[in-house]
Amino acid sequence: MESDKRRVVLITGASSGIGYAAALAFARRGWHVAALARRAERLAELSQAVAMMRGDHGELLALEADVRNDAAMQQAVERTVARFGQLDALIANAGLGQRGTVVESNWDDLETVMRTNMDGVLHSLRAAIPALRATRGHIVLISSITAELTMPYTAVYAASKAFVSSLARALRLELEADGITVTDMLVGRTESEFSQKRLGQAGRSSRAGGVPVMRPEQVAEAIVRAVERRQRRVFVRPFDRLLVWAHRIMPGFVGRMSMRQYETR
Repeated sequence: MESDKRRVVLITGASSGIGYAAALAFARRGWHVAALARRAERLAELSQAVAMMRGDHGELLALEADVRNDAAMQQAVERTVARFGQLDALIANAGLGQRGTVVESNWDDLETVMRTNMDGVLHSLRAAIPALRATRGHIVLISSITAELTMPYTAVYAASKAFVSSLARALRLELEADGITVTDMLVGRTESEFSQKRLGQAGRSSRAGGVPVMRPEQVAEAIVRAVERRQRRVFVRPFDRLLVWAHRIMPGFVGRMSMRQYETR
């Protein structure tokens, strides 16, 4: 068990993209990081990157686990607390995308998305919250601006993120007496392996429609700021907030733009 007073964060989906960048960002700020993912080789890569950092950085604990497994998530939190003595923040980032019509899509793909994006978040929360109560900690749920939009051909993914955002609002009230802050992080299009790993049918380019793409490091910095400032609802950039506002004013127009973007070939 560590004797210092560094804060400790558990990040799911830490093997690539936003999760990988967030692990590096927290470690640079002196946090101890428990990085959880299924790919051991990518976690080893991340561990090496943290070990090679200059300055007074935190340590990294690599946790090979699947968020869809509730027992594995309980064990991951137990290992984190055993190693570092506490848990101060959970970044529930692990998630999968899917493209295709609701009716014709392969059921196994839809079930995988729902189990990862919904069950995985619930397992992470239920495992981490008892430890977070002891530190009056912080939860960041990585949602998406698709939760606020009409998203044909990626409806199940968008619905899973609407679930995450709804969960964040409810948890904020449930955990208020425990002093735990809950952030609903609404992320726009980000450059990562997400599109390549997306399940379902092939379709138009992930850059279609002229929507600007963020670097994962930009999102990671926004996550760190959200924890430092105890923010409750975050759009990473003004463009994403504007897109959600436009959808509220012109839902049909934005929905049809999305349909053209994701229409399967």
